[in-house]
Amino acid sequence: MSRRNGTGGKTGGPAGYLAGLSTSGPSQRQLRVGEEVRRVLAEVFARSAFRDPELSGVSITVTEVRLSPDFRHATVFVTRLGRSDVEVLLPALKRVAPWLRTQLAHTLRLRTVPELHFQADTALDTAMHVDTLLRLPEVVRDLGSDEVDNAEDDKDDAAR
Repeated sequence: MSRRNGTGGKTGGPAGYLAGLSTSGPSQRQLRVGEEVRRVLAEVFARSAFRDPELSGVSITVTEVRLSPDFRHATVFVTRLGRSDVEVLLPALKRVAPWLRTQLAHTLRLRTVPELHFQADTALDTAMHVDTLLRLPEVVRDLGSDEVDNAEDDKDDAAR
């Protein structure tokens, strides 16, 4: 298969490769190891005091970890609880990435510990934006009252 005509095995170029995106999706092993890396990083962020002044006293949540197919790179999606200014912390996280990688090596039994690449998780912000758009009077009018009632009922069911 040729990469030029877009039928290659990976999608999205190098960034897609690093994020673990392929036409068939991540393997079970990628998902399992990614979840273990997420769990260990979440524990490290919860119990560690960082020497970096930008990270001291900051609560960071690891929402997802995507591994490349060769397990050498991990894209770590992070967010701050109740705040959307995680982008300012990305340079500081990049500085402490080697130390975090060492912590992973001590905890996980992997042949190679992946390099950590941090990225802000904007999924919640996007969901909130879509929700506000769906509540606009023009959109509610176009959707009709039956569809809006069904959507609200679905939200109530999902919340339970």
